Amino acid sequence: MKTPVSTYRFQIRTSFTLFDAAEQVPYLKDLRVHWVFLSPILTAEKGSEHGYNSTDPSPVDPDRGGPKALQALSKVARKHGMGVLLDIVTNHVGVATPVQNPWWWSLLKEGRKSPYAEAFDVDWDLGGGKVRLPMLGSDNNLDNLEVKDGKLRYYNHRSFRLGKENREGDSLQEVHTRQHYQLMDWRRADAELNYRRFLAVTTLAGIRVEEPSVFEKVHAEVGRWFTEGLVDGFRVDHPDGFADPDRYFRWFKDVSGGAYVLVEKILEPGEVLPQDFACEGTTGYDALADVDRVFVDPAGQQALDALDASLRGTSEPADYAEMIRGTKRMIADGILRSEVLRLARLVPESHGFSVDQAADAIAEIIASFPVYRSYLPVGADVLKEACESAAAHRPDLEVAVGTLQPLLLDPAKPIAIRFQQTSGMVMAKGVEDTAFYRYTRLDTLTEVGAEPTEFAVSPQEFHQRMERRQQELPLSMTTLSTHDTKRSEDARARISVIAELPEEWAETLAELRKLAPIPDGPFENLLWQAIVGAWPASRERLQGYAEKAAREAGNSTKWTDPNEDFESKVQAAVDAVFDDAKVAKVLTDFVARIAAFSAANSVSAKLVQLTMPGVPDVYQGSELWERSLTEPDNRRPLDFGARQEALAKLQPRCLARTRAQKRTKLLVTSRALRLRRDRPELFQGYSPVNASGAAADHLLAFSRGTDADSGALTLATRLPAGLQAGGGWRDTAVDLPTAMRDELTGASYGPGQVSVAEVLGTYPVALLAPVDGEKA
Repeated sequence: MKTPVSTYRFQIRTSFTLFDAAEQVPYLKDLRVHWVFLSPILTAEKGSEHGYNSTDPSPVDPDRGGPKALQALSKVARKHGMGVLLDIVTNHVGVATPVQNPWWWSLLKEGRKSPYAEAFDVDWDLGGGKVRLPMLGSDNNLDNLEVKDGKLRYYNHRSFRLGKENREGDSLQEVHTRQHYQLMDWRRADAELNYRRFLAVTTLAGIRVEEPSVFEKVHAEVGRWFTEGLVDGFRVDHPDGFADPDRYFRWFKDVSGGAYVLVEKILEPGEVLPQDFACEGTTGYDALADVDRVFVDPAGQQALDALDASLRGTSEPADYAEMIRGTKRMIADGILRSEVLRLARLVPESHGFSVDQAADAIAEIIASFPVYRSYLPVGADVLKEACESAAAHRPDLEVAVGTLQPLLLDPAKPIAIRFQQTSGMVMAKGVEDTAFYRYTRLDTLTEVGAEPTEFAVSPQEFHQRMERRQQELPLSMTTLSTHDTKRSEDARARISVIAELPEEWAETLAELRKLAPIPDGPFENLLWQAIVGAWPASRERLQGYAEKAAREAGNSTKWTDPNEDFESKVQAAVDAVFDDAKVAKVLTDFVARIAAFSAANSVSAKLVQLTMPGVPDVYQGSELWERSLTEPDNRRPLDFGARQEALAKLQPRCLARTRAQKRTKLLVTSRALRLRRDRPELFQGYSPVNASGAAADHLLAFSRGTDADSGALTLATRLPAGLQAGGGWRDTAVDLPTAMRDELTGASYGPGQVSVAEVLGTYPVALLAPVDGEKA
């Protein structure tokens, strides 16, 4: 099995095709990246900027370059000694425009007799043998249908295939009634949809890859790419949607010839990847959370908790556990009620519960679930604990929950299989897409894959986690930014400084609230932190984020029922950043105040991520300062020409800090990638390196060697504001077991005790490598 030393993620789209990516491969080689990492490239919905709505599992999307472009990219990658890692989406397909998806188009025409019927997870009994399509503005809008060119059209912009043609004299309603689908009011999807989807997205229909014939069709092209040497490894999207993930990954290993495989899996604290999964690890959200937390000051928690309480008008800060129980229950009773009801209909009538009673108990169990899903028999104990918690929270459901528990624990029962697929959907929508916009004491903490109640991680705890990672998942990916992160790494690194200066932040926030008030205190905290993290940013970018964040939170406005008065105040606050000199000054003064600290956090986090155990990924553009917010902001076009020029200007000798400031992160990224690729033997183990002296707690240091003098040594500054306030490094020192050279400055140190102030005199970080022939 080929394995990458590092990867670089490209977002492939119509404006940046596989041909464009191929042109950038020489730049990646200069950056010393080992593998190219591609977003989904199968044919997707026209105009899709992300590719996660594939409409056909066979051809490379012509709008993304087509088959010749994949061949071109693979060829140039091979020429430069690089591999190719590909993101694949096999849990669902795009059905927004039915005619673009041949499988879905066939299903609409032929219904259950379609050769692709078994591919879709449809509850035919609920729909009376029809697929329910929530496309209408209202159920009365059937008058706006027309038959044209052999298709049933709605407002002339959505077409649905006719399985049975109209007869002379038939009304359009009668034509509609004869089809294998039922058009209905889009609002009915929440409770009445009868096909499984991706999360709550009705335009993404779930695929039953647990069926061997469906699996074979879905993976035919993917398997060909591997056997023809075009692709070396895969990232599998959303495995929590599979009916049997364990079997899927075993099958997929066979199809891919035993290729390197990563799973897009969010692990909650204490949760581990099932050992039976035939994969090398996750896509790195767990690593992201660990790195973020070690650069957050635990001393700031009390003050930020107090600020949160004051913004909510309560005596205590928000109770996160109670919050997510409520948001998950809201999702289970709301936009995903159709999935919960489908589970309830699987409860045998002999148990004596109505569908609504069973749904109430199921929703309560899911709301109590502490992880995304179980993988029975893995996770059986977690399911039992969730049932106990649900019964304790709702004593009136104790009998129902007790009756359901053995059904949900039996992996042979359809209800148990579907429950596992559903709990993750509710978690994703209730936590990531709702609670993460409500729990606002520090924006760094509400990132994908993170546990917001874990405020900070000590260096000692961080080292323990890294030692486990090295032992258990040495080939798992590490990352700091992805296409799904709520805020990019540099935005979070800046926001993390707030934990070191909570009183100053409280004063700054109070000024901003007075000058540009929004009638939702917790949301104001979230929004102004985001603006600080992203600054400087355009009005358009910040307005887009503000609207999305407010509607996702769902407290003061909603996607389905926008509060125009509230949203106008949010828009006015964002506008004030650009139009009100007083607001601009408060914001820019605070950003300037923390600029050096946020830069230190950024390069420290980056070096740690690039050198810690695992396979580091660099998300496109993040080798330079990159302060994006949630998608689509983090998928903006990049200027690779500027990056190539900046990389070419980096000198092997020490660069004066005043001249190198704009390129510091690029220097750190390129030198760390170079050392990992050129000297992999320096990254075979992990051990903490302890400092002595007054500021020892401000140094995060570790060796990647298998013994004391055989590995690369990472030194990174943590809590830089506190370091400065305490008088700097002073007498802080580390012992070097051998003579070592800093990859960033070229300076040599040791062996023996060396001053941290000297080693970190140019940059807040150092990457030391043993000098051959100079061991102690």
